Amino acid sequence: MQSRAVAKYVRVSPRKADRVLALIRGLQVSRAQELLAFTTRPIAVQIGKVLKSAVANATQKDEDLDPETLRVKMAVAGAGPTMKRLEYRAHRRANRILKRMSHITIVVGDD
Repeated sequence: MQSRAVAKYVRVSPRKADRVLALIRGLQVSRAQELLAFTTRPIAVQIGKVLKSAVANATQKDEDLDPETLRVKMAVAGAGPTMKRLEYRAHRRANRILKRMSHITIVVGDD
């Protein structure tokens, strides 16, 4: 049985989020939570919340399920909308700044 959780419009680029998600792909949920607790990247806190939500969704579906048997089946960061801003420069020029967002999806399932 699989269960998933999604966090949308997270203000981090998908590339930065995917670097942390690559650490937990395929791991047991308890090991993944330990790893996220000691990861120094700021996005690890948000990913930990999504993982906790996915585990809660799985236990909500099946009350007899032991959370220790769950494994991270899929962890991806998809691209969300991009906020476009201008940074004004010298001689009446402007540079475009792209503030990227991501949608983080985590799927957990039993072995």
